Amino acid sequence: MTYTPLFIHGENRPSRWLIICDHATNTVPPQIADGDLGMSREDMERHIAYDVGAYGVAQHLGVLLDAPVIASNFSRLVIDPNRGEDDPTLLMKLYDGSIIPANRHADKAEIDRRLAVCYRPYHDALERLAGLPHVAILSIHSFTRQLRGHPPRPWEVAILYADDDRLARPIIDILNAEGDLTIGDNEPYSGHLTGDTIEKHAIAQHRPNALVELRNDLIADHDGQVAWAERLAPIFQRALEASGA
Repeated sequence: MTYTPLFIHGENRPSRWLIICDHATNTVPPQIADGDLGMSREDMERHIAYDVGAYGVAQHLGVLLDAPVIASNFSRLVIDPNRGEDDPTLLMKLYDGSIIPANRHADKAEIDRRLAVCYRPYHDALERLAGLPHVAILSIHSFTRQLRGHPPRPWEVAILYADDDRLARPIIDILNAEGDLTIGDNEPYSGHLTGDTIEKHAIAQHRPNALVELRNDLIADHDGQVAWAERLAPIFQRALEASGA
C-alpha cells in the first residue's frame, strides 16, 4: 500500500469550519527508519507519539459541522507538524522520559528528508484547504492527564489561543456557563507557539481560530469521541455566531 502523509475527509463540505488534527496517528512511514523508531509498543501508544482520541473527535466534528477535516498520518516523533521548521523541538530525541532511538543521531539531511516526506505535504494541503473563503479553524488535540513526575492536570477540556481570541473567548464563556467542567483557559500551555500550525494558517491570515485540547482518557474510545464531538459541535457553532468573525 502506498504511504500517504495526510488524510482529508469531506473536502467539499460547505460550512465555514476547517477541522485540523495535527497529531492524528502514531504511524511511522516505511521511508523513515524502516518504519520503526526503536520505541516500545507501549511508548508508541502513549501521548508522546500522537494525540490519543483526537482524530476520532475531529472526524465526528467534521460530520456534525459539515466541515472538511485534515489530519496528519505520521507520528509527532517522526517530525512534529505543529512546530516551525526552525523550532528545536521539531524532532524530539527525548520526550516525557522516553528516548527516541531513531532520532538520537538524526542530522540536518535526515530532518530535511522527513520534512519532504511528511511535514511539507501536510502543510501544503492544509494551506490549500485553509485558503477557501471565510474559513474558521478548529485545531483538535488531546493531552495526557499526568506527565511523569508531575501532578495530575485538573482540566477536562482546554481552549488555547494567541492574541486573536475572538473565537476562543466565546467558546470558553459558553463552556464555563455550563458549569460542570473544569476548563483550561490557555492551560496546560499557551496557545501561542511561533511557527506552529495556527500561526501559519490562521493568525498570519487573520482567520478566526481556536485550539481545542481534550483530556485523552475521556476520548480514548469511540463512544467518548462521539460524545465529546456531539457536546462541542453546537458550542462551536454558537461561539462562531457570537464572535461576529
